Amino acid sequence: MVEQLYSDIPPTKLRNKEEKFKPAKTSKFWLWVASMFFFNMLQNRFYAFRYKGVENYYNSDTKIPTILFAPHSNWWDGIVLYNITHRIFHKEIRLMVEELNRFPLLRRGGAYSVNKKSPQSAMKALQYSVDLVGDLRNMLCIFPQGIIRPPHYRPFEFQTGLAYIAQNAVKKYGRVNLIPCAIDYCFFRDNRPEVVVDFGKCIELNNETSLSRKDLTHLFEQALTQTCDAQAYDISHGEVSNYNILFKQHLKWYRRIEQRLKSIDLPPVSGV
Repeated sequence: MVEQLYSDIPPTKLRNKEEKFKPAKTSKFWLWVASMFFFNMLQNRFYAFRYKGVENYYNSDTKIPTILFAPHSNWWDGIVLYNITHRIFHKEIRLMVEELNRFPLLRRGGAYSVNKKSPQSAMKALQYSVDLVGDLRNMLCIFPQGIIRPPHYRPFEFQTGLAYIAQNAVKKYGRVNLIPCAIDYCFFRDNRPEVVVDFGKCIELNNETSLSRKDLTHLFEQALTQTCDAQAYDISHGEVSNYNILFKQHLKWYRRIEQRLKSIDLPPVSGV
């Protein structure tokens, strides 16, 4: 039997089961627990966490709602976004999670459910997203592809949910910022992978923005494509020295010995 890693059908549609909408339910205690737990998870699995482009957020108007959108290729993406919001932007994450009933504790960290079994069910999550993005203590994070895709999947094909949220946030709050976020996991010179994150140029929408939902969706697709392509160029050329470091592990003892041996100048071997 051939293993099927990816499906074009969202899991809630496959299960065809009605699930009640569940909003985020955070508290100071559970946010502290989640912050420590999710950060330790990254530190235990990855050698380093590199990021750049934070100025694209801080140079924009931080007093208006902000939405971060990223590709979704694996299980770690949500953990990475949690640490981005809490440890880089110092916000509470709000993240739409399908089949939240399987991981109910994630609500305590800022997740809320979405059921794609029907448009009516999904609309509850979209409307809730518009309401919560106005709280500047939060940062809404969206995976606009709607399903998990393979790493480096192209072309990006977004569902219209992100555009819906953005348009209605503008109607409700006057302006909204959207920032594309590229996330990759790769090996450099260590035996453990690293997390690499790039924040793209901020897209500000206001009441004068007259693009249709379809055109907005294409705009967001292009913005994330450009951000991910720029990141891929940096990674393929080893240009990571200008990235900020969220954490970086100490070298293992055998790597320290390796580094020490490399620094020893051995005399040239004479011929016999």
